[in-house]
Amino acid sequence: METFISVVDTGSLTAAARREGVVPAVIGRRLDALEERLSARLLVRTTRRLSLTSEGSAFYEDCQRILAELADAEAAVSSGTTRARGHLRLSAPAGFGRRHVAPHLASFRLAHPDIRVTLDLSDRLVDLVREQVDCAIRISDLADSGLVAVRLAENRRVVVASPAYLARAGIPRSLDDLSGHTCLSLGESQSRGWTFQLDGRPVNLKVSGPLECNDGAVLHDWAVQGLGLAWRSWWEVKDDLAEGRLVTVLDAFASPDYPIFAVVPERKYLPQRVRSFIDHLKAVYGAPGYWD
Repeated sequence: METFISVVDTGSLTAAARREGVVPAVIGRRLDALEERLSARLLVRTTRRLSLTSEGSAFYEDCQRILAELADAEAAVSSGTTRARGHLRLSAPAGFGRRHVAPHLASFRLAHPDIRVTLDLSDRLVDLVREQVDCAIRISDLADSGLVAVRLAENRRVVVASPAYLARAGIPRSLDDLSGHTCLSLGESQSRGWTFQLDGRPVNLKVSGPLECNDGAVLHDWAVQGLGLAWRSWWEVKDDLAEGRLVTVLDAFASPDYPIFAVVPERKYLPQRVRSFIDHLKAVYGAPGYWD
């Protein structure tokens, strides 16, 4: 498996042989033996180039993950003598990821130079297992998610609107009033509704309006422009509230807690690279004054 990865990374048997300190024929025999054992063609080899087959591409990703986790397992029992390493695949909501994940990857890699990071920013709900994501940042109550979650920071969500919109459309006083307002939502395929608290119980309401978008940052901008009500996280709108661009409504019905979590697929062993990343974010977010 290590030889296979080396061949793919270097692009040739000769380069892989040079890296491993053997002759190219040895590399060729290893690949032949691997393909024979798997009964599958992994690489198309010509005199000019190597290319992965579809089976080879999938196997390459699995090999990277397996060998990285093997290195992590060895590191976990070797008194920390081996640094965290491997390919770390991350997912985060687009707006939050741009402001509160991506900026901290430079310091994370400075502390962990042997970790390669892929960050996917999207407001869709990523399937961690199917898409082979190591860790996702979620801003949610995570009810019945089946995921292992680590709380990174506190957060709450509020319904906001611009003063101009409220002057034009009126101020909603109850949850029933939402049906008469323009609500800016993530869209039917993305939104799980807005969560409130009524008589001590959580209530989830589906909302709709003439404007939908799968990017939360766009919904925020639309709210500032006076196009409707938006249900946004406190970290996103606190500056607009302080400067009067937005105001909150329906505060009496606000959901009390909508924390920021790092979630991972349920499994007994958490790779060291994932543990290191979660610890890094917890330290960053827990620093005095960070959220101010």
